[in-house]
Amino acid sequence: MISADNPESEGTLATWFAEDGSNVAEGDLLAEVAVDKVDMEIVAASAGILTHAVEEGAVVVQGAVIGTIS
Repeated sequence: MISADNPESEGTLATWFAEDGSNVAEGDLLAEVAVDKVDMEIVAASAGILTHAVEEGAVVVQGAVIGTIS
């Protein structure tokens, strides 16, 4: 599970760097979430196949699942 954990209440999924269905390795840069004036990078916590749960431009709340790795 990939979540957008940050101290702010919500942000915008600005960019997916890894494509839906792609094979990712632990530590790969997956996405960027824009929170106020800060961009937060989301990296893979494990290796596997990435499945996007939300599209670029979507507003996500703290702790929301933005994708899964299986």
